[in-house]
Amino acid sequence: MNTAVREVNAAIMLTNPVLVESLVVFSIVLCVHSVIWNQLSWCAITLAIQAFYVQHKWDRLLKSGGAVFQFRPSANSGILPACMVMPLIGMAVKERCQDSGNVFFERFSLVVTATGMALALFLSLIALGITRPVPTNTCVISGIASSAVLYTIKQILTVSEVIEVLEVLLIFVYLSLILLYLLPRCFTPGEALIIVGGISFVINQLIKRSLNASEAKGDPVNYFLLVAVVGSLLLGIFFSLLFCFLESETWVSSLFFHMMTAVLGLGIILPWLALLIHRHPIMWLLDFMLHSQTRIYLLGYWVFLAALASVIVLHQNSKRSSMSKKHQASTLVRKYFHLIVVATYVPGLIYDRQFLHVASVGCLVVFMLLEYVRYFRIRPTGQLLRQLLTLFLDERDSGPLILTHIYLLLGVSLPIWLFPGPCTPKGTLPGAGALVPYAGVLAVGVGDTVASVFGSTLGEIRWPGTKKTVEGTATSIFAQIIAVALLLIFDGTVNLNTSYSWIVGSITLVSLLEAYTSQIDNLMLPLYLFVLLMI
Repeated sequence: MNTAVREVNAAIMLTNPVLVESLVVFSIVLCVHSVIWNQLSWCAITLAIQAFYVQHKWDRLLKSGGAVFQFRPSANSGILPACMVMPLIGMAVKERCQDSGNVFFERFSLVVTATGMALALFLSLIALGITRPVPTNTCVISGIASSAVLYTIKQILTVSEVIEVLEVLLIFVYLSLILLYLLPRCFTPGEALIIVGGISFVINQLIKRSLNASEAKGDPVNYFLLVAVVGSLLLGIFFSLLFCFLESETWVSSLFFHMMTAVLGLGIILPWLALLIHRHPIMWLLDFMLHSQTRIYLLGYWVFLAALASVIVLHQNSKRSSMSKKHQASTLVRKYFHLIVVATYVPGLIYDRQFLHVASVGCLVVFMLLEYVRYFRIRPTGQLLRQLLTLFLDERDSGPLILTHIYLLLGVSLPIWLFPGPCTPKGTLPGAGALVPYAGVLAVGVGDTVASVFGSTLGEIRWPGTKKTVEGTATSIFAQIIAVALLLIFDGTVNLNTSYSWIVGSITLVSLLEAYTSQIDNLMLPLYLFVLLMI
């Protein structure tokens, strides 16, 4: 009888995608700490355990409608995978910086790890505070995890570093209130933790460096990223609040939008960047773009790909107008853009990564501005953009914003932006670390694309409790391994030594996460592959 009960319980666990997703995340955490074991390791493991329990409470709140804000429907809370992202990134980068002897970035990575843990604990406290009846067992586990994290932070961080963690937490609280109110149904709690937590950290870094602008040192490329992200976000918040009182679809409001964008961009954002890089931003950007013949060729090639993507959008919309207004783009058509992203990023990664870094930041700014124009229906192109992009909506675009294409850009760009350049004197990491900048291309551009295409066309055996297929996952793993082999041929900086088994294992774990997660895979998968390859 007991054997039968255990078999039934095991079958239920295998058919519950949330439990399997949690099992995959736990496996990744244990893999990381099998390589990296320090005083933060126990904190990370206890944080993962308490996040698993809190995730169950968040899921109950979402189903019962008891959550304070409106989160993205048809998805679980995603607390566990989201809680572990920032701490694992910080720990992996710390290990590399420690090996290279870069003390400054080693301390910076500790702050990233501690900040990620603090944000995760704060989100857990929110869930426990609004859950009724009060979950006693989960409170005890969260209390143990909080005590371990706070004690360790007290031991390893200086007073100024603790203050920095608290500053990010304060920004996170206020920014969460603003964004979750203005953008209902756009995020799950886990996605909000990653996105708002990351933005909060960027804002704090920009404020800190701006206050010490006279002593500012470092690569202007990194300052360009900080100012571009914060400036674009401030524009969005400003116009969201403004158009609460004005009708945004009139010509007068549209003209005001364009004028204020120019005024804020030229009067605040550009001078802000000039203060940090000690040069005129436009002149610096022109010099940077025209630095070599390779960059001019890459720029022309990327303009061609952008035009090709625009042609695909227009062609698919012309088919919709001739067939049916309810016609939606198929999975195969949407994956065209993934292939275009691969064709965009691989040459940049091989020939000029710094130029790709700047170009991807510029592309993010353009995407965000176009989304503002579409969302507010700014004339003359707002309504046209709304009609063109509606064709490519899927179930994850359930809120007022269309974020899928922005997530795709972030997924392939984040491994490049997060790459610890100062900790790599030779410009690349040894072993599997050489593939770190390619993490987004492999996980999203190759793996996710192949899994979707082959799974939807040839897949027959479904993973229990999901719409994903075993055939799609298997071909995804195989395709990423082939992509790694091609990178060995075409990119001379990639030298994997004897780390093949670790690479295959990392790709397999991330592919299994793709099969079971209901979170935005374009965002989640590259970050986990980044962590596994980094160590």
